[in-house]
Amino acid sequence: MTGATMFEKLEPRSEGQRRLKETLLDESKTIVGVFGPTGTGKSLFTLLYGVSQVLSGRYERLVLARPVIDVVTGKEITLADAGEEWYDIFRGYLEDILSPYIGWREIEKMIDEGRIFLVDTHYLRGRTFDHALVVLDDVQNTKPEVVVETIVRIGEDTRLFIIGDPVLQRLTMESAGAPELARDILLGESEGVAIVDLGLKDIVRPGARRGVRLLFELRMRKRSLDHLEKQALEVARRVAPDAEIITSVSLVDTKKRWSIESQHVPDLLLIVKKGYLARMIGQGGQRIGQVEEEVGVSVRAVEFDLDFTELIRAVHPVPWVYKHILDSDIAGPRLHVKVLKEAFGAFVGQRGIYVRFLEDLLQKLIGVGVWATDVEPPRRHGKRKRKK
Repeated sequence: MTGATMFEKLEPRSEGQRRLKETLLDESKTIVGVFGPTGTGKSLFTLLYGVSQVLSGRYERLVLARPVIDVVTGKEITLADAGEEWYDIFRGYLEDILSPYIGWREIEKMIDEGRIFLVDTHYLRGRTFDHALVVLDDVQNTKPEVVVETIVRIGEDTRLFIIGDPVLQRLTMESAGAPELARDILLGESEGVAIVDLGLKDIVRPGARRGVRLLFELRMRKRSLDHLEKQALEVARRVAPDAEIITSVSLVDTKKRWSIESQHVPDLLLIVKKGYLARMIGQGGQRIGQVEEEVGVSVRAVEFDLDFTELIRAVHPVPWVYKHILDSDIAGPRLHVKVLKEAFGAFVGQRGIYVRFLEDLLQKLIGVGVWATDVEPPRRHGKRKRKK
């Protein structure tokens, strides 16, 4: 199998992966940012494209720069620290990704011949990469300056791919990191630059999907609670001991901030694991009613899933608007909600206050923002049957 054929045979398993493959094949894009959660195929598609292009002779070499991290301590392991072991760890990363598609001996041969070049991100200065494909992977584990330094090293007939996971970083850090800042920098560039955002719906590895969901849950469980939230959580766990409650979040101050007066919006939201909503509510609403009575505010419960539509439905000031949400998924560091054009005004509210209200809630819970776009209704295929 030739290099080009090897990549051509890699079939996208999601819409995001299809966009990624098309973008990689577009050589007019000299810098490509690929951002999304783990398990979406970011590294697989990019590395396999790079290997295929070198094997076909289109580029002289594939340059791989990636931080090596100790997953126990979180500390970065440099070439100076580990010596030859650093290369062994890096090779293991390549073998895990590429071995199902190309023989490992072929990859080792390319490394020995210098056609695949492994670089420690600490030693980029003074280098120039010509006639090459450069991949900077796992930028969530680097500093933003590394991204800029890599761009500086790009020479003639060279393309750069920047790969990062702003979702993971948002779940483990309070402030913006390298993927988010790199994405923002690239969004400001137009000529020869492309951004491919992969979302939760593009996760194709089962373990990764569960892992990301658990990271979201961990973030919610670790957040600091105010007095009302603590009280509600204690009461809810007492009246519904068999319900797996993740957290509680007060909307009282958020409603005041954005002047939300809709009766549909509760004062407090209980987040439960999927499959436990009925246990939290109780027969005829008895359990959640008891929580409301004891804490003295209106309470609603919602299951947490990677589809955020139900969460929006539970708190949006316009009760019917969720029916007009076409899609909701993570894009970069934010939740991107696609709303049918006919209901877009009702979704965003005057001066966008409903979106800002939702963003405040999502920032509290998982540290991500919210943005919305209007879309046309999907076209229906086929001819309508004539009425007799």
